[in-house]
Amino acid sequence: METSQAKADIVRVIQDLPDDATVEDAMERLYFLSKVNRGLEQSDSETISHEEIKARFLK
Repeated sequence: METSQAKADIVRVIQDLPDDATVEDAMERLYFLSKVNRGLEQSDSETISHEEIKARFLK
């Protein structure tokens, strides 16, 4: 993720928190979103198409 985009996302997440949120709430939310983004990036890079799987099994 681009640095400026990451910073914008962090600001948005913090602004979306309720007024009574704690620092721990913010950290937990940011950690969760970081893991989700990492998982999405990983699935994009490691996904195998249906056609490729079929070809592998037909060998």
